[in-house]
Amino acid sequence: MTDSTPLLLSRRAALKAAASGFGYLAFAGLSTWSAERARPTTAVGPLAPKLPQFPARAKRVIFLCMEGGPSHVDTFDHKPKLAIDAGRRFGDGARGGQLMPSAWKFNRHGQSGLWISELFPQVARHADDLCVINSMQTDLPNHPQAFAQMHTGAFQFRRPSVGAWTLYGLGTENQDLPGFVTISPPANLCGPLNYGSSFLPAAYQGTRIGFSNRPVADAAIANATNPRSSTAAQRLQLDFLQSVNRRALEREIVSPELEGVIDSYELAFRMQGALPKLMDLSGETEATRRLYGMGDQATDDFARQCLLARRFVEAGVRFVELCHGGWDQHRQLKEAHGRNAAAVDKPIAGLLADLKGRDLLKDTLVIWGGEFGRAPYAQGSDGRDHNAKGYSLWMAGGGVRGGLAFGRTDDYGYEAVDDKVHVHDWHATILHLLGLDHQKLTYRYAGRDVRLTDVKGNVVKGILA
Repeated sequence: MTDSTPLLLSRRAALKAAASGFGYLAFAGLSTWSAERARPTTAVGPLAPKLPQFPARAKRVIFLCMEGGPSHVDTFDHKPKLAIDAGRRFGDGARGGQLMPSAWKFNRHGQSGLWISELFPQVARHADDLCVINSMQTDLPNHPQAFAQMHTGAFQFRRPSVGAWTLYGLGTENQDLPGFVTISPPANLCGPLNYGSSFLPAAYQGTRIGFSNRPVADAAIANATNPRSSTAAQRLQLDFLQSVNRRALEREIVSPELEGVIDSYELAFRMQGALPKLMDLSGETEATRRLYGMGDQATDDFARQCLLARRFVEAGVRFVELCHGGWDQHRQLKEAHGRNAAAVDKPIAGLLADLKGRDLLKDTLVIWGGEFGRAPYAQGSDGRDHNAKGYSLWMAGGGVRGGLAFGRTDDYGYEAVDDKVHVHDWHATILHLLGLDHQKLTYRYAGRDVRLTDVKGNVVKGILA
């Protein structure tokens, strides 16, 4: 086995290696068991914690996904020339219209002086923690394709999600909980593909809690409890079933599907005790509830999502995604963007403050953004069309430079012109902050070593702290 060959071990080999006190590595270029690289652990199997390939700045990720495409020129990308040239014709054909200024004022915030619109007054108080990338780009201005590319790096083929790749590379720190959780994901826009594991083992897929447009307070993990059998009785049943599975695995030698079944059954059994307690917010203090905005009709749902995210990462979950939909404003931009921002502003600010107060923000990478931005020209009287050529997202904590506006779009916010950051570059940077080399984190599939960034992507070094 050469240094450039990915290590693909069966569960049996992983168990034997774990007995020697070494963790399980599956990186191209790190294809041997190594005391220098592997972490001694009592946990076995695909979710056992693994050391990063190099010193990590972040240990975990919270992705605040704003589905639909928030308007960057109305939130984090200040474009005063839109007001100066309002009404002037911009673009050609169907992809054009009259330039429309933002309906919201922008002000500088924090010691860094970041420009943030009045849509986000609470988040603006954390300006010096935010690294705003104003030069994002993706390939297509269509929701399904852009949403899939944001999550998996591709839209032409089924691929593992960034959360699944993260879990594959690092494992998780709590063996009684799923390592990758997605809260209120959209049922459309390719649905489970955005948090799936595709050709990676099934253990790395996301665990869904709830659906978008449904109150997260009513969300639950199906079959998390068994009212008909005691824990001891379930353990006896599971031991028998697993003995049958393992005998089948002895015959097969290598069977990723069967290995996945064995691991998922064990995790499901352990989750029965841990997950319901973690999702119970009744023990949180009134001050914490107010901090996130729980109890307020406008903010309660996303507040619960954000508070769950803090509880999950604090308990050792590696990757948590929250989703807030409805940002696709082809019309009624002022009303709908105002409503959407009001629903997430206080909960997000509460999350940042809570993480910081618990000394978790420094090694938790918090990300906010959607699949693309919106056009600087008007669609109808009060709307904006899609724009994939230039848009904004921000990151905080986890080793990024706070108080930074990185990259630039043109004077109207239509296209990135300086320090362009493609989705592939963004993915490479996320993995880098987690201590993973996007070129070496690979999986052998269909005859080649596949990675999240395919054959592209560069780490955006200008945003690193």
